[in-house]
Amino acid sequence: MKKDTTAIALSSLLLISSAWADAPAQIAQQVPGYYRLAVGQYEVTSLFDGYNDLSPSLLKGLSANKIRELLAENKINAERMPTSFNAFLINTGKHLVMIDSGAGHCVPQTAGKLLSNMEASGYHPEQVDTIFLTHLHLDHVCGLSDVAGKALFPNATVYVPQGEAEYWLDPAKEASAPENAKAYFAIAQKALSSYKASGHLKTFVPPASPIPEVQTAYAIGHTPGSTVYRFWSEGKAITFIGDLIHAPAIQFPHPDVSIRFDADAKNAILSRTREFNALVKDGDWMAAAHLPFPGVGHLTANHQGYSWNPAIYGPYRRATDVPLLK
Repeated sequence: MKKDTTAIALSSLLLISSAWADAPAQIAQQVPGYYRLAVGQYEVTSLFDGYNDLSPSLLKGLSANKIRELLAENKINAERMPTSFNAFLINTGKHLVMIDSGAGHCVPQTAGKLLSNMEASGYHPEQVDTIFLTHLHLDHVCGLSDVAGKALFPNATVYVPQGEAEYWLDPAKEASAPENAKAYFAIAQKALSSYKASGHLKTFVPPASPIPEVQTAYAIGHTPGSTVYRFWSEGKAITFIGDLIHAPAIQFPHPDVSIRFDADAKNAILSRTREFNALVKDGDWMAAAHLPFPGVGHLTANHQGYSWNPAIYGPYRRATDVPLLK
């Protein structure tokens, strides 16, 4: 008896469709937001706190048409530039250090994932003993405390560059700030209040090293005391640059483009160029707060600006852990 191949095919299609209907799309979940790499003997873990979108109109120093052109070349929405909120852990063997803390409860719609991703990575907030802040904008300090101001890292000492403390923690500076900026002073002060009350808030003046493993340097411009942190081990190094860059599709090829958030655009550009040139020369890893997660990679120079070479996803390992095929 001849089979009806059309009927069989239709029946199979219906069965497949039924199977798909029983497995709804998991659109609400991605994967745990952490990434690990080795820098000499140090273990570095990138932590994803969340994201936000930036308007290209925030960028200054390049025509709107050119910005749109660059965004289109990189397949980025011309109206909304995505930006990550990244924080980082460095396990030196003696200290568990955190760099910045994300936006936390201050951007509840799309951020506040730092603690859950830290736990997923195998660490707990009680284990963090040292926190370095690149600056005191809300998307770097709000993750330190909960909405009531309670410290989320109870055993950590928080280190703030003196230039930042003298600005954001000074009542006189707050009083003289524009009305639309006063809230940002209050946010920084509240985020740090529990640490200050417990004696766990300290200031330092770069290039001082609060712990032996770190080198510090001012990179002012974005804020009055913006600071970069460099960790070196066994001939390898990683530098945490904070907010020296916000829009990679624009500011890598055009490092002279500033953003409205920069307090001093001229110095922000000078700091970015100086640090980027050093990173190209030394070959350090670079870690940034707002590059696409995990926010870690290397810089190379090109004919105009810089090229970004992000870390390649893979298992945590040192180069000597696997054989070299020849």
